[in-house]
Amino acid sequence: MTMLLRNRAVVALGLRMCSSHVTKGPLADAVKHSSDMSEFREVFSKAKHIAIITGAGVSAESGVPTFRGKNEKWRKWLSQDLATPEAFSRDPSRVWEFYHYRRELVMNKKPSAVHLALAECEVRLKKQGRSVVIITQCIDDLHRQAGSKHVLNVHGSLMETRCMSCGHVSVNKRSPICAPLKNKGDPGPDVPDAQIPVDKLPRCEERECNGLLRPNVVFFGETLDSHILTKVEKEIETCDLCLVVGTSSIVYPAAMFGPRIASRGVPVAEFNIHTTPKSEYFMYHFQGPCGTTLPQALAQHESEVF
Repeated sequence: MTMLLRNRAVVALGLRMCSSHVTKGPLADAVKHSSDMSEFREVFSKAKHIAIITGAGVSAESGVPTFRGKNEKWRKWLSQDLATPEAFSRDPSRVWEFYHYRRELVMNKKPSAVHLALAECEVRLKKQGRSVVIITQCIDDLHRQAGSKHVLNVHGSLMETRCMSCGHVSVNKRSPICAPLKNKGDPGPDVPDAQIPVDKLPRCEERECNGLLRPNVVFFGETLDSHILTKVEKEIETCDLCLVVGTSSIVYPAAMFGPRIASRGVPVAEFNIHTTPKSEYFMYHFQGPCGTTLPQALAQHESEVF
């Protein structure tokens, strides 16, 4: 657990970072992991407070690109290089084109079987005096569209803006978000930048502020919202079962949430199409599309009484 302890400082600081080290292949031999769904279902049936950590793989089930692999580039640039405060400061027009593309893409997607299974589980277990919280790295709105109520968005939301001048945060689902961005943001490698003047980019309407707006997301190199992080810490310390669903476990501090929970001796189940750098910490690993494995795992157990 040396690596786990070393990374706790990253969690405490809440600094969003991306690790390039991705482990593939079999789980570590020393770990007694299980893929026994019946065994997991018994554990699930007894849990009172379930924390579910979700990542881009959940959104991928709805057709949202993960921005890894073949989708890691937008035009000539790596997506993670555009999602920085430095990139926004240098070229806010380019970064707004990138995020406008992502906003428009997400607005046309619907919740997947994963989103719906999570929402249904939350409603069902609440009637039994049990709780489900979703701690998501996804910046789309699909969990809430599916009906989930207890959602902590650790990386912010594409559907919110924040003013660079006054700091005001507001929900913004306009399409396009401003007229000059209409039909802009095509990700093709040969598409030229629109080079929209800064004063024509989204502007704040709060108290005639007129400051430049930015997406209310956590850029790489920025710290997570302290209020959200405090809530996440509480869930990490109190849950009695954790599911890690569709996350590559390479973006910190979220990558350490599951291992932190596992270090308390709490069962953690990972649902992913492959193993991850953190699979070795978890009691269960269910390999395959989350849309197939998760609904089965969260279905009503025979012991549930209403």
